[in-house]
Amino acid sequence: MVECENLVKIYKTAEIEVVALQGLDLIVEDGELMAIIGNSGSGKSTLLNMLGALDRPSAGKLLVDGNDLSKMSTQGLVEYKRKTVGFVWQNNARNLVPYLSALDNVLLPMILSGKQRKEKALELLDLVGLSHRRNNKLQQLSGGEQQRVAIAIALANDPKLLLADEPTGAVDTKTSSQILDLFRHLNKHAGLTIIIVTHDRQLARKVDRVVAIRDGRTSSELIRKKSYAEEISEIQSGESLKSDEESHLEMAVIDKAGRLQIPKEFLEAWGVRGKSMVRVDMEGNRVILYPPNEHQ
Repeated sequence: MVECENLVKIYKTAEIEVVALQGLDLIVEDGELMAIIGNSGSGKSTLLNMLGALDRPSAGKLLVDGNDLSKMSTQGLVEYKRKTVGFVWQNNARNLVPYLSALDNVLLPMILSGKQRKEKALELLDLVGLSHRRNNKLQQLSGGEQQRVAIAIALANDPKLLLADEPTGAVDTKTSSQILDLFRHLNKHAGLTIIIVTHDRQLARKVDRVVAIRDGRTSSELIRKKSYAEEISEIQSGESLKSDEESHLEMAVIDKAGRLQIPKEFLEAWGVRGKSMVRVDMEGNRVILYPPNEHQ
């Protein structure tokens, strides 16, 4: 569904140049439910904006469902946003029109695409558990209800890819769990490819693959040792839920150029604060990195 190769994004003003992505590589399979995590400024939101055709890459390859977003015309990008991708924002003011009812909000993207289907809109509200709130406006809905309406809106034109930017950032833990369970339902039963961008590592409990981005590059992936369904089964049988560190294996990513990001906590343990040199050696089938003060 998604292929990023050596993706670069540079923002320029008259006096400053900011490199948001520095040669990022990423593959997302069709029908996958995955999360992208990273601290503020890591480049994760920049990546999401480009996947949603809200921004163009400065260099590199970006393919979504076979579409080369770096080469598409403006009209082509408009069609892509209408038919291929759905977007759920953290800020509900960007998702909903406040003076419209929940039903009319879901109908709006259909009207803009020239295919208004009230029955379809009602089905989507029922899917997110809000058919009984279809005539309510924004101020009459809780934060979690607003976010579920936003998900229904994002699904209005039957997208192949759903992008969610911090979808649980403004709701409580219980509502967050409900929203993520809804994503899992959409992924499993509708085959929808879903990419969730967040800074919250607890999302790893709900998805089988988590990609970490640091300084504009893919730094590591967290791979689940047991499926989410298996963990739920263990909980129901009375077994204790393991911690994130135990349920997932974190793997560092080596890009096509052979570059490897050493985990930040390792660098801090070495006392490395800026650019430095390390000695690399091989012992059998192991690659050994020696800290800067041992490079002689």
